[in-house]
Amino acid sequence: MSKLIWKPGTMLYPVPAVLVTCGNMQQHNVCTIAWTGILNTDPAMTYISIRKERHSYNIIKQSGEFVLNLVPKDLVRALDYCGVRSGKNEDKFKAMNLEIEEGKNVSVPLIKQSPVNIECRVKQIIELGSHDMFMAEILSVDVDDKYIDENGKLDLEKCNLVAYSHGQYYVLGENLGKFGFSVEKKK
Repeated sequence: MSKLIWKPGTMLYPVPAVLVTCGNMQQHNVCTIAWTGILNTDPAMTYISIRKERHSYNIIKQSGEFVLNLVPKDLVRALDYCGVRSGKNEDKFKAMNLEIEEGKNVSVPLIKQSPVNIECRVKQIIELGSHDMFMAEILSVDVDDKYIDENGKLDLEKCNLVAYSHGQYYVLGENLGKFGFSVEKKK
């Protein structure tokens, strides 16, 4: 087997695909972001990378807040739509029937249909080139109680979350094991 050498590119897949809300309850926008992830545990921190020309860029830069709304399978059309349409030209919430509710720690609205909403406050913006990275502290994680199992644990499998991989959307699937299963003592 031989490997081809390609030019440097974005081949670290799959990645989460999320709907990022910004603004406030009166004037808001939603955009699709696939360049996101976790930066730190304590304090809990995340990031999003956004192109400067995106409508949401200046809204987030000015307010210093955003919400990551995890996307279930039944919102994949909205996920795609909000990535190819601009909030400068239309109300994407209305176009995709996305219901909003107030955040608990930020003025940014949450998407009600999202099983998990992550409220964030920007701590630093790093200019990278095509995108700027908004590093943010996670202020709270809002979880729809219908996804909590009988032991009080979040059942992410029930959420049917979507990931993005090389231009395609996928539903996360088969559970292959929990963290540490490879060294767990046999019962």
